[in-house]
Amino acid sequence: MWEINRRSELAASRAGNSAVRQRMIFAIKRASLMGAIRRLLPVLMLISSFASPAPAQRAHLEKVVQRRVLANGLEVIVIENHGVPLVTAEVTVRNGAFTQTPQYAGLAHLYEHMFFKANDQFPVPDEYIDEMSKLGAVFNASTREEQVNYYLTISADSLAVGLRLLASGFLAPTFRADELARELQVVIGEYDRNESSPFFRMEQEAGKLLWGTAWSRKNVIGDRDVILGTTPQKLRNIQQLYYVPNNSVLILSGDVDPGAGFALAERFFGSWKRGDDPFVKSPIPRIPALAGPKAVIIEENVNAVTVLVQWHGPSVRTDETATFVADVYSDVLNNPQSRFQQRLVDSGLWQGVGVNYYTLNNVGPISVSGQTTPERLREAIRALFAELRASVEPGYVSAEELAATKANRSVTTEFGMERSSEFAHTIGFWWSVSGLDYYLKYLDEMAKRSATDLQQYARNYIIGKPYVIAVMIPPADRRRINLTERELILIGGTVR
Repeated sequence: MWEINRRSELAASRAGNSAVRQRMIFAIKRASLMGAIRRLLPVLMLISSFASPAPAQRAHLEKVVQRRVLANGLEVIVIENHGVPLVTAEVTVRNGAFTQTPQYAGLAHLYEHMFFKANDQFPVPDEYIDEMSKLGAVFNASTREEQVNYYLTISADSLAVGLRLLASGFLAPTFRADELARELQVVIGEYDRNESSPFFRMEQEAGKLLWGTAWSRKNVIGDRDVILGTTPQKLRNIQQLYYVPNNSVLILSGDVDPGAGFALAERFFGSWKRGDDPFVKSPIPRIPALAGPKAVIIEENVNAVTVLVQWHGPSVRTDETATFVADVYSDVLNNPQSRFQQRLVDSGLWQGVGVNYYTLNNVGPISVSGQTTPERLREAIRALFAELRASVEPGYVSAEELAATKANRSVTTEFGMERSSEFAHTIGFWWSVSGLDYYLKYLDEMAKRSATDLQQYARNYIIGKPYVIAVMIPPADRRRINLTERELILIGGTVR
């Protein structure tokens, strides 16, 4: 979704904004996609044996990533890479679903759409987006649970003009009623396209059970009626509370000199008026804990049975260490040569199974998802829960597997830094959910994790903990095998 021109994107589906679905699909497919890693494991293990000591990773990143804070509180990060004469300029705001009460469900996403509309510098409808197109910029935006980001990629010699354009959308949006009326139809069209996918209903039903009264703070796409009832004043409320420089970061990544980048940031964003701390003014409530296991069955005419099991995972704010362990745990179990994959996928019980933790400040979900057949569904679920219980046993993960997993994560992270635009998006995400320091020490912290840490993480967040299990199955198959939600909980038990 990143490399789509905004004008054409407005008329296209942005199902990618449904982050839960993307994670679920990714997890389902990951086992098959990791076949290449099976062949690379010997190489990765060799790389791990020559890996730099932990402090070297952070030292390297701190040389690449330069940062300052303007007087108005805007953090500016410059990542210098002269490989190609392009620069990506991105502004990330700590906003998104996690700030939404039920009365604002979906409005963080709607605001993202309205960003590209009229403002004081470009007051005529479509004038703002036309100016970006004339510049030859590739521009877009996205909304997630704890981040809304806006970016443009332009030639290095047009950076000043690009920053002037980008800043105008933050300094003085007008929220014209006529533009809002048109954009509401675009967003509702996107909602309709999401509803046409069988995964949408599954993610919605599972999400409501998993998050309970906090569902609006996880539901990025929001509520249809709330969206249709939006007024310009509601958008101004969001702007005044969250769209302030001291709740935002400007990232310049690519062919840019840091000194020049900081000067341009001051020139175009220095007049952006500082606001109150939005999270002091409007605190984010804690996510209510799950009281016990829950199940839901979604009947859809699909070709395979899809299973999604989710738990409340760690929060960066309350258990930062566990968030690093969570990624190692997921990577180890997703390794095609792991016992987990061999017992579940190589055995034929599952067509594919993936494990994922989604890092968030406000409680990230742990997800295990996969596909199987109606005939093997019960056996497959029993085996899945049995393997999760076994994952805390000594020797379940070998030292060699752990070393290869860490090496693979290190290599893929380094590759991710090569493309300036993607690196800007990565930095923006981590800045928003955990702070830049978290990202700078990420590889070092992962490298410290032991098999004992993985066992403790699983005990703290998975084994014996309340979960939600969702099964999507054709109606005829459900009747044929007589599947009930109560039985799903009995099969899964409490994962003790």
